[in-house]
Amino acid sequence: MAEENKHKTLVIGHKNPDTDSICSAICYANLKQLITGNRYEPGRAGKINSETQFVLDYFHMKKPELVQTVKTQVKDIEIRETPGVQRDISLKKAWNLMQKANVVTLAAVTDSGHLEGLITVGDLTKSYMNVYDSSILSKANTQYSNIVETLEGVMLLGEESAFFSEGKVLIAAANPDMMEFYIEPHDLVILGNRYESQLCAIEMEAGCIIVCEGAGVSMTIKKLAQERGCVIITTPYDTYTAARLINQSMPIRYFMKTEHLTTFDEEDFIDDVKDVMTTKRHRDFPILDKNGHYKGMISRRNLLGARGKGVILVDHNEKNQAVDGIEGADIQEIIDHHRIGAVETISPVYFRNQPLGCTATIVCQMYREAGVEIRPEIAGLLCSAIISDTLLFRSPTCTAVDKQTALELAEIAGIEVESYANKMFAAASNLKGKSNKEIFYQDFKQFEAGKKIFGVGQISSVNAKELEELRERMLPYLKEAMKAHGMDMIFFMLTNILTESTELLCEGAGAKQTIIKAFHLDTESEKEDEQVAGLAGVVSRKKQLVPAIMMVVE
Repeated sequence: MAEENKHKTLVIGHKNPDTDSICSAICYANLKQLITGNRYEPGRAGKINSETQFVLDYFHMKKPELVQTVKTQVKDIEIRETPGVQRDISLKKAWNLMQKANVVTLAAVTDSGHLEGLITVGDLTKSYMNVYDSSILSKANTQYSNIVETLEGVMLLGEESAFFSEGKVLIAAANPDMMEFYIEPHDLVILGNRYESQLCAIEMEAGCIIVCEGAGVSMTIKKLAQERGCVIITTPYDTYTAARLINQSMPIRYFMKTEHLTTFDEEDFIDDVKDVMTTKRHRDFPILDKNGHYKGMISRRNLLGARGKGVILVDHNEKNQAVDGIEGADIQEIIDHHRIGAVETISPVYFRNQPLGCTATIVCQMYREAGVEIRPEIAGLLCSAIISDTLLFRSPTCTAVDKQTALELAEIAGIEVESYANKMFAAASNLKGKSNKEIFYQDFKQFEAGKKIFGVGQISSVNAKELEELRERMLPYLKEAMKAHGMDMIFFMLTNILTESTELLCEGAGAKQTIIKAFHLDTESEKEDEQVAGLAGVVSRKKQLVPAIMMVVE
């Protein structure tokens, strides 16, 4: 999972995305994937507006996934995929697995993959150094299969799946007469090849005898043991070694930690993980997926030098317009047509910025430069973006290149530009059932000039009556929006596509005065205490309104 995410690059536009932002992200992600064979996915940093949804539906394209932040997450870094183990494996097996994988922690998981507990090298050490109880093996409910495995032995009598659950462990070093005084029912007795000792242990109702040094066991002893329900195991080890090793056959569940485990989710942010890690002394931390299944381990070392998500920005290059968390992302490319107020990048990146009316025009050029065929649905998205950003070639931002590109794309897509644009604009101005907030943020951007922060929203329509109704609705909402963003000024453009003019709603100290200065309006005809300014010939936020405001503010 970590590898998969590390090699995925997100192509994403600005917050409150418009048609150009969404369509350019989809089309550029498609181009990059075709050229490189790597994984590029389009994303969106906000809700899709009515116009864009019409375009996607018209060309049968899925909307990109919503991306609320590109902060680095656990799934973006290298997760050490140490396999989980069963809770009944022996301490010795756990140690061998740790040595083989060069790790100090193992996760015990259920058959369904859910985390049950953690066993560390420290736990193994304590089990070996701090245990003096001769009954510990039975208290741990040790399975005979673990004992056989640990002692590299053979079970001559009994079931490996059974458990040693009563009695103590002892070594039959004395003669049989003495053994009678300390062997009790159910005990596990480690002994040699002496017939008398084996017989004595069975007669004293030992639960299990372990015969060392590979010594044979007579038929008489086997028969008697079977009658008394005594398990017989043979081992090639001598008595001392067998006694030393047998505690390592205990199951890890008896020593592992099962409560108050510190785990992380794949979706957790690295910054939050670091904060938690600093308060813990553990070396390794388990990672779980959204269903609670164990995925692997991370340590503090995994966080060192962790790179952010791979991101390509389209249709913007300013931090305040970018998706949250962009400051920690690995920005790989920027494709844009706006003024340069660029975000900071970790290393040099491919930055393509051209004075055109639409980012989609640049993306189309890149398809042609790469010699990649433009499919009809891709052509439809690119053409729609150009129509939207240039208001069907009426905007002063529109260049001859934009118009020629759009007409060529329309032919590939099989659409008639004028009639299609009317349908698209009608969908954009269909605001029935939408709240003031939804309308306001349909196309909204934030800017900085000097020490001032201001925002500009825009609605374009061919319906003058609808724009008039919007004015009455949006004027009261401006105060609420300005307060929510902590801005100095806020503006909202009600743009009439047919008359190529804008009614500008203004809010904030000096907002209306700024517009009067910026566009040299007649102060007598424009009452300074009103919130509305009429701007004939102004339809472009990018090329006409924002630069004029910045000139005054700065």
